[in-house]
Amino acid sequence: MARKNEDGQASTPAPEGRMEEAVLHDLVGYQLAQAQIAALAIFYAAAGRPLELRHVEYTVLALIKENPACTPARLAKELAVTAGNITMWVDKLVLRELVRRETSAVDRRVQHLYVTEKGESLVVAATRQLLDAERKRLDTLSPAERAMLVELLHKVAQSRD
Repeated sequence: MARKNEDGQASTPAPEGRMEEAVLHDLVGYQLAQAQIAALAIFYAAAGRPLELRHVEYTVLALIKENPACTPARLAKELAVTAGNITMWVDKLVLRELVRRETSAVDRRVQHLYVTEKGESLVVAATRQLLDAERKRLDTLSPAERAMLVELLHKVAQSRD
């Protein structure tokens, strides 16, 4: 007999070995958290361990690559983290010679960030490996479904204050 959810709709039974989600099934936040677990597993298998790169390092590096001359303050705002956290992550990337800082000619208090040649090579390789791994691991999604999922997640991300 099919289970009923809160709205009286028939719900799909949990796959073998999985817990029943019940009302959690319809919560976007819960499904995003579960999807993040899968996405991080893909990241660490495809790029994290092989390239000795943490998820946040990849994210910061990719954002700097796509936004040359960005400031740490702009990165902190974009990622909704403190300036102290961004400084710590940028410091680590500078130590690994993946990112360089340049003091602004207009305001000596401001630093602009750029990826180094080594940093660009790393982020390009990581991105290539991640796209390939996601396609393979998420092969239950058609290319159209994958594109739709990415677009929907982007919309959700853009809804934040």
